[in-house]
Amino acid sequence: MSNTVQTTKNTAKPFLKWAGGKGQLLEKFQKLYPDELKNNKVNYYYEPFAGGAAVFFDVVKKFRIKQASLYDINEELVLAYQVVKNDVSTLLEFLLGYEQKYLPLDKNDRKAFYYDIRETYNRDRFDINYRKYSDNWIPRAAQVIFLNKTCFNGLFRFNNSGGFNTPAGDYMNPKICDSENLTLVSSLLKKTEIKCGSYDAVLKDVEEKSFVYFDPPYRPISKTSSFTSYSRHDFTDESQRQLAEVFKGLDKKGCFVMLSNSDPRNTNPDDNFFDDLYKGFNIKRIPARRSINSDAKKRGELNEIVVTNY
Repeated sequence: MSNTVQTTKNTAKPFLKWAGGKGQLLEKFQKLYPDELKNNKVNYYYEPFAGGAAVFFDVVKKFRIKQASLYDINEELVLAYQVVKNDVSTLLEFLLGYEQKYLPLDKNDRKAFYYDIRETYNRDRFDINYRKYSDNWIPRAAQVIFLNKTCFNGLFRFNNSGGFNTPAGDYMNPKICDSENLTLVSSLLKKTEIKCGSYDAVLKDVEEKSFVYFDPPYRPISKTSSFTSYSRHDFTDESQRQLAEVFKGLDKKGCFVMLSNSDPRNTNPDDNFFDDLYKGFNIKRIPARRSINSDAKKRGELNEIVVTNY
């Protein structure tokens, strides 16, 4: 193995389903990566809103990155990444146990099993020290992955008090214990720094020759399109403005910066929120399939914006 994050045989992919994940856009994103990254002149990669981290997996597999850093304010998500990184073998034992118990059940019993795990998961959060890694993180991470693979539409959603509230899904044969991929992900994460915290921490962490990709909570394109947060922290228009200041700060530091978000012009051609916010930078609009909608008839292609400083 080289002294970079990349390995030639690595086919690791996101291990969590993630609403708004960028898997479908990777082919388009690849054309928008900085040339310096494509020419292996970028040493460090930072993703301050990790989520499912599809872009992270794409970048570190394709290019010679010395070190990558993932951040997220969602402590449950960070916990899961840390466990996959540090204790994947034990994690797989828990997941295999869930898979062997869950899959043989009929539809009603599966729902009962799901809600029992969800109730335990929500209750036990008060006993977890999210600041200090410990053995009880491992069954917790297994619950995260189980719920993610069996909940409705893969929505990793929390209420204002921090409780996971997504209802049960209805999948025929969900892959709860994907041992091959999780093992590959664990290997990839060994040289990846994983932090629980706000996106703006990247400002003080960045090294020279860095590529930073922001995938923040998207600005709702209508009053009814927003669903309850991925964490108990809301991301408002003021939050978007503060993020733009961090984007500009990284630009001044000489970083290559890329950001994606919803395009408000999908519903209001006169809404120039992001065009005004990132005036002076490059803004491209790319079509994306929108799958987060309770009405299947409204799931279709809408534009998203990609902002770059290069």
